[in-house]
Formats: sequence, C-alpha cells, structure tokens
Amino acid sequence: MIEVRNIIKSFDGKQILHDISATFYDGKVNQIIGPSGSGKTVLMKCVIGLHRAEKGEILYDGRDILSMQKNEVKRLRREVGMLFQGAALFDSQTVIENVLFPLEMFSAMTKIEREERAKFCLERVNLYEDKHKLYPSEISGGMQKRVAIARAIALNPKYLFCDEPNSGLDPVTSLVIDKLIKEITQEYNITTIVNTHDMNSIMESGDHILLIREGHKAWEGSRNEIFNSDNQSLQEFVFASDLFKTIKMNSFNKNL
Repeated sequence: MIEVRNIIKSFDGKQILHDISATFYDGKVNQIIGPSGSGKTVLMKCVIGLHRAEKGEILYDGRDILSMQKNEVKRLRREVGMLFQGAALFDSQTVIENVLFPLEMFSAMTKIEREERAKFCLERVNLYEDKHKLYPSEISGGMQKRVAIARAIALNPKYLFCDEPNSGLDPVTSLVIDKLIKEITQEYNITTIVNTHDMNSIMESGDHILLIREGHKAWEGSRNEIFNSDNQSLQEFVFASDLFKTIKMNSFNKNL
C-alpha cells in the first residue's frame, strides 16, 4: 500500500499540486485520472521519487520516501516496476534481452536463474515461443507493451507504476493490456498505480480511482461508485462524451 499525505509541489514558483492526500491499495489497480494538465503525471512522478514534493509524506507500507537517505531510496526502487508510456524498450536488444536487463543490473541471480526468470515473465504475458529473439521493431505495439510489462515485473516488484499503458493502441489491444495488468496485480498482490485518461480502461479495470483537477484532489472512490456520485468534476470528466452519458442513463434506469 502507498499512502500520499498532504502533498504540495511547485515549479518556478507556480504551485502544481495542492495538498493532495490519497491511498493506493495492494492487489488493486489504482488509477490516477484527470484532464490534460491537471497534475496527474506530476503526482505520479512525485510518488515514484522522480520529482521531490516540497511538503507532505509519501509512504510505501509506512516508509516515507521523502525522509529516506539516497541509499534507502535506491533499495526501495528495487521493489518498484515501471511501465513507460511508449514502452521504452531498447531497440538494439532483443525481446528477451530487454527483459534480462533489470535482472543483470539489479539482481544477484546466476545467469541460468536470470534466463529462467526472463523466460517465465515472457511466458506470463503470453509472449515467448517465437518472439523472444526478435527486436522491438519486429513486433507490434501491443506486443511491445507486453514485453515492457514482462520487464517491469522481472524483479518481482511490490509496486508497479504504469504511465498511459494504452497510449497508441487500438481498443481491442488496449483491453488485452488492461486485463493483463489487472491479472498480474491480483496474482502477485502488487500495489499498481496507473496514470490514464482512457475511459474504457477506467470502466474495465479501475478498482480504486483518484481524480485530479487543476492540481487538486477532486474525487476518490471505486469504479462502481462513479455512476452514483454527484461530484460535478467527476461527472464532467467521465461523462463528457455522448456515449458515456448514454451508459450512465442506462445504468440509472436499470436501478429504478
């Protein structure tokens, strides 16, 4: 579990995050949502430690990253997996070499153990048999995201961060990635935090959702609570399109 308490962050004298508090639970897909420029990416980077919050606490199972020494932060980051927006695979390395990279950098495994772990992770994302020797340019965007997920879980992380995991993917492939992230989160009881504005992803896989608007916490709750909430900011963001307005109306009518 990760707890964020009263986080404040500014850049060049302009306050971006305003006293944000939230809880991200283990075994659940926790989503940070909000309009572009709302501060959700800044919040995620503060939680990871890429940006340093000026005030507040960021607790990883009770351990405050803002109070840690550099060596303590380094140890903590070995417990963290990261899925970047564009997959961020190494073009010059094969699929399996990409997954082996964090194991070679940060684990004390033998070569055989590393290879077995990389194979296991690729098999877990259904991508080993005929793809592990290919290069990123030789596989589809959806496959690249699956390789990135395999790499992110290679070190068996307690915490997993996903930045716009469905960016650039078609709707069908997006659902596959959402399902995979959810399965891995539940299977390994990971605290997963996903930064997204994909409404399909929110409705399909979001277990716990935090809405950020203009740097403020606007709403926090479960996917099921979205339809019953009268929060204006949530309504304006989630039901902005005619499609989701129709979905909401149908859900309302069923409950009558």
